[in-house]
Amino acid sequence: MSIISQEKNMRRLADLLRHDLGYLRGEKECGPNGDKKTFLRLGNVFLRALAKDLGLHNVTVRSNPGGIAVSGDCTLIGMWEENGVYVCITQTHISKPMALYYRTVRHAKDYTGGHNNWISVEELGKLSYRELLSRITALRKEVAVYGLAA
Repeated sequence: MSIISQEKNMRRLADLLRHDLGYLRGEKECGPNGDKKTFLRLGNVFLRALAKDLGLHNVTVRSNPGGIAVSGDCTLIGMWEENGVYVCITQTHISKPMALYYRTVRHAKDYTGGHNNWISVEELGKLSYRELLSRITALRKEVAVYGLAA
């Protein structure tokens, strides 16, 4: 997928995450629908392309719709040679709405990993795709250069 397509996907994800994806507006809950369904589908497409652009192998991309009160989330876990990365796109309801977080992992089943690095909804809507790639790739370099635990 092209850089331009990925940036459009980032903008669309940010727009979706600005709305309450857990609220169904009177629709009967029978699985994800409306904007929530769009968010989960687009999030998975975005993360698969991100994994390829980061040069990850042993990649798993998943979505979890959660219940009617939440947005659900889309996650990616993938490996470089010595370590890997976990990326999650979700909607938070804290003081500053957050959209995406990423952290290092030691192996493909490491669901705790390093500390979370957050990107706000506003930042996701303005950040370039190359900047996002650079931030995530910095985790790989940080572990390689400083020997920090993933």
